[in-house]
Order: sequence, then structure tokens, then C-alpha cells
Amino acid sequence: MANELNSGYKMPVIGLGVWRMEGKSIRDLLLTAINIGYRHFDCAADYKNEAEVGEALAEAIQTGLVKREDLFITTKLWNSDHGHVLEACKDSLKKLKLDYLDLYLVHFPVATRHTGVGTTDSALDENGVLDIDTTISLETTWHAMEDLVSAGLVRSIGISNYDIFLTRDCLAYSKIKPAVNQIETHPYFQRDCLVKFCQKHGICVTAHTPIGGGTANIEWFSSVSCLDDPVIKDLAKKYKKTEAKIILRWGIQRNTVVIPKSSKAERLNENFQVFDFEILEEDMNKIKGIDRKQRTNQPAKFWGIDLYA
Repeated sequence: MANELNSGYKMPVIGLGVWRMEGKSIRDLLLTAINIGYRHFDCAADYKNEAEVGEALAEAIQTGLVKREDLFITTKLWNSDHGHVLEACKDSLKKLKLDYLDLYLVHFPVATRHTGVGTTDSALDENGVLDIDTTISLETTWHAMEDLVSAGLVRSIGISNYDIFLTRDCLAYSKIKPAVNQIETHPYFQRDCLVKFCQKHGICVTAHTPIGGGTANIEWFSSVSCLDDPVIKDLAKKYKKTEAKIILRWGIQRNTVVIPKSSKAERLNENFQVFDFEILEEDMNKIKGIDRKQRTNQPAKFWGIDLYA
């Protein structure tokens, strides 16, 4: 099951996010995921594991487990490389052992002090605040992204963590429209206006943190998971599915792409089994009613500045 992007390419509606996957476990997890049926993998330079992901993908392709053309690989431009888009893309391609990317995203709508291609540092100033580079506009960055498409290095380009205003601006100055806006959205942070705005203008929404972040965000940001919400639990009983499956299916039925993350093989399989049932409209409305407008991913903890304020 896939969504057709405005670039003409198809993007599987469920993918695997590789954030916080580390070391040798990456190979086993990715090969297991491919065997389960995953074809969409969401990476980023900032995750600092592109090389390990690349090794696993190369093995899968070389052994005939999967063909390159059947994979959909996303990675992202880090904030410190906005002035070095071509070099950053080539660095990611080299690490991922790929000739082209299916999708390349601007990870955050902010340029920061350059610290060397691929280092993905978040340099802080003398006050411990993110050192934002005010000489590079998002428009300049976007036109460099467009050049990657012209060069054949990237099939589709998109944005990530952009609000309605920034998305509107990107639509206005772009020659190649963003194919995707990857944002945090889940039952406790539904962002219906942003989702509908993007979809109205032909931008596919990808939901990162689609089940509310789980253990990682609870540990880092003290967030509350919607997995424990009584409405979700009641629907899980009604449909005889796990709470995670209910949430992921809800996301898919909103016409968003979901990219859950898991480091456990059994969870990988569970999360992928979301195509054998459909949530009734009345139950979709119940989930709509539990929105708390609660963001769980809070980079301000590391940057000393709240970019969402």
C-alpha cells in the first residue's frame, strides 16, 4: 500500500524509522524488517548511523533479499549543512551505499553554524543557545535541494518540521514543490489544520513519532504516551488489536504515512500488520476527541532555545 507523491513516485504508507538504532543490531533489525515486508526506511544524517544502515541495505541487495528499485530510502539534511547541500547529500549517499535517494528532506527549518559536512553537530553559542546562521535563507536551501533532483541524486525532495506558514512560503518560492512534510503527529498531537493544509496542496504528510514517541520520548522529554489512553485501550479491545496497531491504522486512514520505530523484532512484525482491518468512522471520531495538542519531541532540551515558541 503506497501514496503517490506529487513527484510521481510512490511512497509506502508504513516505514521503519532508524532513529536511536545503534551498532550491530541495525543489520539484524533491517534484514528482519525486509523479510517481514518493510520497503520504506527513514534515515537522517543526524541519527549518526547511515553507514551501518548502508551496510545492511547493501547486504540485502547483494544477496537478492530485495531489489534496490523496490526500496524507498529517505534521509535528511542536517541544520549545520544548509550551506553545503550537495556535499551533505553526497556524504549521505556514500554512507548509505546508494546511487540515489528516494526522498531527501530538510530536517528542520533552521540553519546553524557549519561544523563540517556530515558531522551533524548542534553548535551552541557562549550562552548555551543554538548558534543559528542568519546568512542562509530557507529559500536558498530549497533551491539547492531542487538542484539535487536535476542532478539525478534525489528523486523527491521535501521538508520536515515545517508549520503552515513555512510550508506556504516553500510552496511560493519553489520550482519543485515539496513532496512531503514530515511532522510529529499522533492522537495526542493531531495537528489537523497542518495535515489538511499540506494535503490540500499536494504535499504528503509523514508522521514521525506516530505513536507518541513511546519509551524514548518518555525517557528524554517526560512525555505522556497515548498508548495508555482509555479510548485507545477500549478500541484495542473492540478490534482485538494492540494499541499501537490502532494508532498506526488511524494514521494511515488519515492519509498520512507512518514511520514507527522499534528495536524489537516482534514489534516490527506487529506494527506492520495493519492492513487487515479498518477503523469505523465513529471510532475515528473518538480518537479525534482525545487530542491534547501535546508535542512530545522537544529539541529545546538540547538546543537551549524553543524554536516552536
